[in-house]
Amino acid sequence: MAEPSTPWRWSHRFDPRALPLADAHYNRRAVGSPQFVPPGRCAVFLTDAADALWVTSWPFAEYVRHAWAGAMVNSLFRRESTCPSLASDLIVAAVAATRAYWPDVPPLGLVTFVDATKVRRKRDPGRCYRRAGFRLVGHTKAGLVALQLLPEDFPDPVPARPVHSNQPALFDWSAA
Repeated sequence: MAEPSTPWRWSHRFDPRALPLADAHYNRRAVGSPQFVPPGRCAVFLTDAADALWVTSWPFAEYVRHAWAGAMVNSLFRRESTCPSLASDLIVAAVAATRAYWPDVPPLGLVTFVDATKVRRKRDPGRCYRRAGFRLVGHTKAGLVALQLLPEDFPDPVPARPVHSNQPALFDWSAA
């Protein structure tokens, strides 16, 4: 039997191949900054063609100010129109890769926040997340749509593939 495949490869918070995607995302605070991931624990995935990017952050609960403290957070998902994969399929695969990396999913699972004013107008903001199994759980104080995937709804773990050969290493260990 063949191993399950994934569109995702490991990346990192400073990957220059991912930077254009991060800069194009609506929640980007400092366009052009080499780091595009919040501080703390993270899993960063990039497709081979660098046409989709996913970041799972797992902030320590004591530093979180939203109602889902302790949950993992999808802090960035960007899929370009040239990407052949459906957004919902990419989300499921990213959650599976996240689970492969962190098998002990927290009780609050994974949350994401969607600014309905910044995405294409749809009947239900975050539709691709909903198709991937996320459920609407409310809104943040700032009015963002909150979507959650509970641990029992996570897909089976499927690890991301190793970094792409064109992807620069985060550290140059040869000088050590």
